[in-house]
Amino acid sequence: MDSFHWTQLLNPEFYINLEIGGVAVGIYVVLFIIFAETGLFAGFFLPGDSLLFLAGIYSTELMRSLVYLEGDFLNVLVLALLVAGAGVVGNTFGYWFGAKSGSFLYNKKDTFWFKKKYLIQSHDFFEKHGGRAIIFARFFPIIRTFAPIIAGIVKMEHKKFMLYNIISSILWAFTLIFAGHYLYELFLSKLGIDLKLYIEYIILIIVAVTTVPLILNALKGKKVTEEEAKDEAEKHGHF
Repeated sequence: MDSFHWTQLLNPEFYINLEIGGVAVGIYVVLFIIFAETGLFAGFFLPGDSLLFLAGIYSTELMRSLVYLEGDFLNVLVLALLVAGAGVVGNTFGYWFGAKSGSFLYNKKDTFWFKKKYLIQSHDFFEKHGGRAIIFARFFPIIRTFAPIIAGIVKMEHKKFMLYNIISSILWAFTLIFAGHYLYELFLSKLGIDLKLYIEYIILIIVAVTTVPLILNALKGKKVTEEEAKDEAEKHGHF
């Protein structure tokens, strides 16, 4: 194994091709990351969108380490279903955590892993879009981490939450994984371009598309103060 550098943690390809003791564990790492990014509030820094797009490109290699499936489409389909399932479980955990720990989060001090402003911004997003926020949030980094937690905090009806949870997980997983897989085949067969040679550019494009709107919104927004966070908590009866 090549020498490790912490910057590799920001590269989705590192997780996909990860081996431990010569055993490929990429599929397990991908599923855990999807769970963590949507179920653990510290998972907002993980490369969810670009990871799924690249997982589509490497779908056959990923599935081979788990189970042998004959047929290209079947590998992509099963991978997308597994990822969607991990997303459903992650969101469900986030909802439960929010329902149990709402006041704790609103009163928690900012740390490297947790920024209160993300919680407030996600709450505003949820207030604006309602239940549809669960679907929209899947396609926005940071927001998708906190949306299920917010749903739990505001006591969104569990059946309604699960409906949006399942729909959003399927849409997110299938869109990005199938796009990655079939765009790779299209570029290779029609243009003779191997997208695996341009992974860095693909990651940069996806990151730009998904995060620039959030950065611009954050720059326009005001800083969340301790008092504002307490007011937000009081509004939802967490004191």
